[in-house]
Formats: sequence, C-alpha cells, structure tokens
Amino acid sequence: MKKTLLFFIGTTIVGACNNPSAPGMPEAALSPLEGFVAIAPSDITENPFQRIGDAFLITAGVDGDYNTMTASWGSWGIFFNEPTTTCLLRANRYTLEYIRRTKTYTLAFFDEQYHEQVVHFGMSSGRNSDKMKTHQLTALVTPAGNIAYREASLIIECELIQLTTVHPDDFFRDDDKAFIVGGYEEARDYHKAVTGKITGVWAKAPSAAKQP
Repeated sequence: MKKTLLFFIGTTIVGACNNPSAPGMPEAALSPLEGFVAIAPSDITENPFQRIGDAFLITAGVDGDYNTMTASWGSWGIFFNEPTTTCLLRANRYTLEYIRRTKTYTLAFFDEQYHEQVVHFGMSSGRNSDKMKTHQLTALVTPAGNIAYREASLIIECELIQLTTVHPDDFFRDDDKAFIVGGYEEARDYHKAVTGKITGVWAKAPSAAKQP
C-alpha cells in the first residue's frame, strides 16, 4: 500500500511541472492530423489546474468500437523518466475496460463552449446507454489509431504503463478515505490509478481554432 501511495503522490506533485528534457513524440506520431499541429509534451503550455478542473474526456478503443467518459481530475508530468499522465478512475467505469484491452487512450481538452457536450459523456455509462450515439462532437482517428474529438483544443495520446489499485489506508484525510470507500460500495472494487506514457500531443492549429 505504501508503494501505491508514493506513486500517486509523486505523479500528482509533478503534474504541473514542465521538464525541458522530456523526450519528444515518436516519429510515427508526427504524421499530419487535420486541424492540429504535433507538439512535444514539454511544449504543452496549457494550465493543468484549469484544463483538468474544467472537465475533459478520456477515450479508449478503436474506430467503430470505443467509449468515452468525462473526468475532472488527474495530472501530467514525469514518471519513470518519461512524460506521463495519471487519472484516478472508478473501478466499474466502462472506459476502463477499453483501456485494459487496448493499452492506449486519449485525453481531450476543450474550450468552454463545448462544456455541455463534455459533461454529456458523464451522464450515463456507454455499457447500457446510447450516449456514444447521441453526442454532438466529431470523433476522429489519430495517425496512431486512437480516438479523440475534432472540437478539442488539446489531445494527449497515452500508452498504458501502470494500473494500480488504491485503498482507503493509502489516504490520510477522512473525506478522501470516505470517497474511496464510497467508490468501492458502488463498484465492489477500489479506484484504479491509471498512468500512461504520453506518445502524442496535438494542439489545435491556429487557423482551425478561429473557425466557429
């Protein structure tokens, strides 16, 4: 349990750090993606406290078979000497099943005008609803084969490197312990800390950002 706690705290602390020595994206990820420009993880200028707190989308799967969920906490930074992201997901999330299966996923961040559509993906589970057919965003496939959305202002592609189960004993504040226990009561399992190596970063091209 101590190892899990140290891992989670470590990744969260570095979440706002910008490491100029972080490796860039692999060459395969630099293929063109219409409307976006490829940047290195170290060149992300977005404020993670704002972008993550405003809610974002996590998507996993392949073209024709994928699922998206809304999230509003997590981090990005350096872990295992590589640029990474970390998210804490409830164990019964349908998107988590896709992450386990494909070992890849995307984080998509949006401007305020798309907030309602971002929240839409958190209103129900894709396991037993038609939410993946009723949203108004435009799905796209990255050159690496991952799924994201064209309306996003920033897309981060990740390769799963660690999935850890947290436990109430890993937390020291009563409210946090209660939250983890509440998640267990719903899912019959504890939250999963999902860490992925950043394999691609796509920023909205200036010309595309000006379009309505």
